[in-house]
Amino acid sequence: MTALARFLFGRRARLRWIHLILGGALAMPYVLVGSVVVGPVAGDADVFRSLSLQLASFAFGLPLAAVTSLFPLTRPLESGVVRWLCGVAADRLAYGPARTKGEKGRTAAWFTLHLGAGGIIAGMSLAVPPFAAALIALPFVPALRDDRTGLPGVLHHAWALALAPVAGAAMLVALAGCAAGCGALLARWAPALLGPSPEDRIAAAEAHAADLAVRNRLARELHDSVGHALSAVTLQASAARRLLDTDPEFAREALAAIEDTTRRTVGELDAVLGVLRDGDAPGTAPAPTLAADLDGLLRRTRAGGLRVTATVATDPRALPPLVSREAYRIVQEGLSNALRHGGGQVTVALRVEVLDDQLRITVENPLGEAGKAVEAGGTRAPRPGGGHGLRGIADRARLLGGAAQAGGAGGTWRLHVRLPLRATG
Repeated sequence: MTALARFLFGRRARLRWIHLILGGALAMPYVLVGSVVVGPVAGDADVFRSLSLQLASFAFGLPLAAVTSLFPLTRPLESGVVRWLCGVAADRLAYGPARTKGEKGRTAAWFTLHLGAGGIIAGMSLAVPPFAAALIALPFVPALRDDRTGLPGVLHHAWALALAPVAGAAMLVALAGCAAGCGALLARWAPALLGPSPEDRIAAAEAHAADLAVRNRLARELHDSVGHALSAVTLQASAARRLLDTDPEFAREALAAIEDTTRRTVGELDAVLGVLRDGDAPGTAPAPTLAADLDGLLRRTRAGGLRVTATVATDPRALPPLVSREAYRIVQEGLSNALRHGGGQVTVALRVEVLDDQLRITVENPLGEAGKAVEAGGTRAPRPGGGHGLRGIADRARLLGGAAQAGGAGGTWRLHVRLPLRATG
């Protein structure tokens, strides 16, 4: 009973009733136009004295409502009203003007349905409550039983007087049921008639996918640049502190490398944040590439005490720009992994070469004690909150049509990446 009462008289039912009353109010101008046509045709100047002529005027006005619904503002206004009064989720409705024939047809069908159902419920809401109230009060107010009131003669019988209040209350409940039922049906049909078309949904999904792709790319850039910088700066600062008294020259080089690393990282961070803020980053520093920045990356890495033997068996300047940029990030992440997992005193072997029209990058380093302890099945256990670097390398390689392999065996960690040299940039 509680659920039924909520369905008939709850807040949502009352709001949907208001929505129907608004539809009836919107239908009135069309009914008046219909009465101007129907009255002369029927030979009756006073259409509103005849229920049949009123219904005919109403039926004549609904096609006019369908035609006027083609105005661009109809769908946005109706969608907004449906959202607030009918309780339909915002993402299930379209708020732009109807453009295609299908969208215009669905909007016209909705507008006609809203005004048609609203006109009927509004008419019932005007006529039923006064009559129901009269029936409820009939046994207690003798004046209502006067013949001048126009009530049916049967109501003068005793049994009719006893049942009149019940009939009046039933009429009010029936009115509430009709209004609640029509409101629920309109709320159910609104997404189909006012909702986005399949083309709109596809466009929204593509826009969302593009936004996620941009965010994932920016997340990789931040992880690779900032993560590498923090790892390198930590080791450089640690080496400078240990050798400050015994080797001041090395300490100065480490501090200079810290300054250079942080300056470059701040520039890259500004570029990424510029994209996040404005969707573009005009005037920011270009992304580092293998051709222009490999030597600096190796110099800063070595300043932290990591011994890197680099073999570059190709001219980085001959690489396509996109391949050169992604290759730089892959090398950067490979060296970062060596710094994090191998320690500052290991020797890292880096090899960059072109074989079979593919750029091949190989990074090898001994596993530290912690790495040997967790080495199992050719995988490395990620640090808490980590594990994104290798996934980012795999994503970069896959986007260029290449592949990445990483694993540990025999106390050595090996990262091998293949990037096709087709014209991608």
